[in-house]
Amino acid sequence: MGVHRGKTGERESSGFGLRPINYALLGGAVVAIVSGYVLLDRGSITAAPILLVFGYVVLIPAALLVGLRERRNGASSNDV
Repeated sequence: MGVHRGKTGERESSGFGLRPINYALLGGAVVAIVSGYVLLDRGSITAAPILLVFGYVVLIPAALLVGLRERRNGASSNDV
């Protein structure tokens, strides 16, 4: 699904390549969010919201944005 044919018939990637650091950050986000909901269920009113906000507002965007500049520069240099 993520592979397209270019004008010359060559296979081109859709440009959504994630590196191990992206997966590590995404995994950390999942751990923080699940831990936040578990603590919320147990009645924590301090640690749970901190973990949830950290997971949703910091880690998930970081997982998607880390290395974005390199991916863009790599894609543009391949077009030349």
